[in-house]
Amino acid sequence: MNAGGAIYLNSSHALQSCSSKPKEMPNSLTLSSLFGTKLRIQGSYSFRFIPSKHCRATTATVSFSLPTAKPQRDTSEKLPKWSARSIKSFVLGELEARKLKYPNTGTESLLMGILVEGTSIAAKFLRASGITLFKVREETVELLGKSDMYFFSPEHPPLTEPAQKALDWAVDEKLKSGEGGEITTTHLLLGIWSEEESAGHRIMASLGFDDEKAKELAKSINEEVDLSFKKAAQETS
Repeated sequence: MNAGGAIYLNSSHALQSCSSKPKEMPNSLTLSSLFGTKLRIQGSYSFRFIPSKHCRATTATVSFSLPTAKPQRDTSEKLPKWSARSIKSFVLGELEARKLKYPNTGTESLLMGILVEGTSIAAKFLRASGITLFKVREETVELLGKSDMYFFSPEHPPLTEPAQKALDWAVDEKLKSGEGGEITTTHLLLGIWSEEESAGHRIMASLGFDDEKAKELAKSINEEVDLSFKKAAQETS
């Protein structure tokens, strides 16, 4: 986490429990990406039980944080929350940076994280535009080169300055809109695009993304389809 502070977030995830008593849960959550990648996220959980005919649906509230260069936001009561997909994309971006043995998480890694997560409107828009994970990874290595084979990335590679600005752009854009809802993966992707000198922007441009596509994507900036486990919780409540 950057020294500048953090944006604190809450995201609800549904778990199934057929026990009438709350069970002790580990302080981490394991999710799967579209491509089968296992993602383990640390967090704190609180539970409430919703009765049904056969078993109980448990809603777990997980507290996350994303870095920010504007720590004064931490005390804001109206600070918007990040969507579950955008959080997952961020963490998968860190993992992509580690796979390439890069010392930092840059905009190119955040872009790959969005594509690895794969289920957001932003990820689907990228794929429909011909921008795939394989192409982005290939362009990243071409642009930034390969890391020393004996180098090992830190567990959480710190953000580059452009990547941090992309995150803050996403938050600022949501705040400026004055609308409710969460900060979506589309905010994150357009934040990457806003950093014109960044590797992520240059890679997107080289693969055919432009301002017209950005405007088209921006039309769905506040939309984020509910994750399947959220829907399952609602259906059993």
